[in-house]
Amino acid sequence: MNIFVAKLSSETTSEDLENLFAHYGEVAYAKIIFDRETGNSKRYGFVEMPNEPEAYEAISELNESELQGSTIVVKKSAPREGGGRDDRRDFRGGGGNRGGGGGYRREGGYRREGGNRDFNRDGGNRDFNRRSDRRY
Repeated sequence: MNIFVAKLSSETTSEDLENLFAHYGEVAYAKIIFDRETGNSKRYGFVEMPNEPEAYEAISELNESELQGSTIVVKKSAPREGGGRDDRRDFRGGGGNRGGGGGYRREGGYRREGGNRDFNRDGGNRDFNRRSDRRY
């Protein structure tokens, strides 16, 4: 079972988490999450315990307990809804740090698709492939 642990001290390490949960049973892994840019702890982490009864006991005993001066929150980890990060890119084209494009603006009142079509302000189509339609 995957367990979410939050409100940790900034000094808490993965080894500290593993040692804390090991009192309740086998720990497959324990990991503190760090900010990629700053290298600082995000003050939460995850613990994997393969035995569910032991995991539930750990959650029950450790939730709202104190660890290194911080009152921690411990609960069963819930999977991300809707598939995770990609959902945040709706209507914006996506791509993350790999470029983007292909999306459309909601507020603008128009949608741009494909390479050779655009929509003018009154909603009519104008084919920009014909030279006679181009205005400079």
